[in-house]
Amino acid sequence: MFDRSEVLRQVMRETGTTQSELARLSGVHQPSVSQFLSRKVDLSDEQLDRLLSCMGYRLEVSRRAVAPDLTRAEWRSWKLHRHLSAHLTRSTLAQWRPTIQANLKRLRAGVRGQPHIRNLDRWEALVNRDDVAGLHRVLTGLDRDSVEMREVTPMAGLLRDEERTKILQELD
Repeated sequence: MFDRSEVLRQVMRETGTTQSELARLSGVHQPSVSQFLSRKVDLSDEQLDRLLSCMGYRLEVSRRAVAPDLTRAEWRSWKLHRHLSAHLTRSTLAQWRPTIQANLKRLRAGVRGQPHIRNLDRWEALVNRDDVAGLHRVLTGLDRDSVEMREVTPMAGLLRDEERTKILQELD
């Protein structure tokens, strides 16, 4: 992950620039520089670029698409959940709610330990708040947190068997 504070710290070290000196050069108050460095206040790319320019550096941000390193089971789960996400609306969530709640109850009876219990709590909170955007993020997310949430998914039984089979055959 890109850590702006660490980039600022590194350039300050390389150039021998103190917080006070950077504050004088940039017009940013020294306490703000300190808060950026300690991660108490988020530093935007624009702010970082401005501070770096005071020390003779520019910020270069490189973005590229990278396929995540997921197991076959994690890919299968993602594909199935992505399909559900394509159909998720406030209306379908209302229709799915009884199945999801029954699945949550069943899962709670059989699941032990963390992070599974915490993830069930998070699923339940998303559903109870009608947080469609949050559910979309978990259903389609490729970050480790979303992958782990899907390990205790309450979405079983929402796809017809034919849909499920077709999706899984596309992976093979």
